[in-house]
Amino acid sequence: MRTFAAAFALLVGSFPAVAQPIELKLGHVGSPGSLFDVSAREFARRVEQKLKGKVAVQLYGSSQLGDDTEMLQKVKLGTLDFALPSTVMSSVVPAFGLFEMPYLVKDREHMKRIEKEIVWPTLAPLAEGRGYKMIAVWENGFRQITNNVKPIQVPADLKGIKLRVPKGKWRVKMFQAYGASPSAMGLSEVFVALQTGVMDGEENPLTQIFTSKFQEVQKFLSMTDHVYTPAYVVTSPAKWNALPAEVRKAVEDAARETQPYVYENGAKMDEDLVGKLKAAGLKVNQADKKAFLAASKPVYDEFSAEVPEGKAMIEKALALGSSK
Repeated sequence: MRTFAAAFALLVGSFPAVAQPIELKLGHVGSPGSLFDVSAREFARRVEQKLKGKVAVQLYGSSQLGDDTEMLQKVKLGTLDFALPSTVMSSVVPAFGLFEMPYLVKDREHMKRIEKEIVWPTLAPLAEGRGYKMIAVWENGFRQITNNVKPIQVPADLKGIKLRVPKGKWRVKMFQAYGASPSAMGLSEVFVALQTGVMDGEENPLTQIFTSKFQEVQKFLSMTDHVYTPAYVVTSPAKWNALPAEVRKAVEDAARETQPYVYENGAKMDEDLVGKLKAAGLKVNQADKKAFLAASKPVYDEFSAEVPEGKAMIEKALALGSSK
């Protein structure tokens, strides 16, 4: 028996060990079917296709791993490989508050120019200095307002309305300037806050409104387009540098190649979801965007004065909006 056991062990030992795939975890706050969800799935598909089984991307949506703030902390600690923050980046790196400025980004083509001229040369290095390596820019989208009090036509209609906003101080300042009573909280808390009346309303891209089922606990949808929020695929520099060069290249290429898919689906959701939200019972109105823009000047002024190079970044971003 001993001779057989020794021979069997020798035989097994002569076969090369099968390498286990590297597991990479990506967390986000999006519900199933949201833009975050479909974007992350496309990214995972592309990574696995490029690396042919060497890497497995595990996706954790619906705030399973915490809200954006908690996931960013986990990325920094190295217990989560990738996160997909949006507004919250402005609370980590103040310069990201650029994307909290109302009506700054005209459309996705404008955003592409801002990405090339401002995000990569200026914002990405600032993020890395705070412990976050950006590998791609995706999208959260153009934001609208829902509430249970009345249609929002002009900023004055927001007076006294308790409005949930994401964690980023400039969104709070913006809605204070409009006359609302904003409170910051994680996306996973919002449904119950609306259902119980703790909050009267919230603001989000249509994809987050619909997939979070806010139409079940809200009466009015006001199309304000007040802010366009990018989303960022981030990891920690230490985690990133520890990956093999082949994996880094494939993951970064997959993340950036996913962007056209993200923009295409974001635009399609913008078109399709208004009808679905109407069908679900929301009363939809078009807001007076010029009135909102006029009421936004104090936010622009404060950002310009408070954030280093804030004024220059705003001027550059606005100039890129008039580029051909």
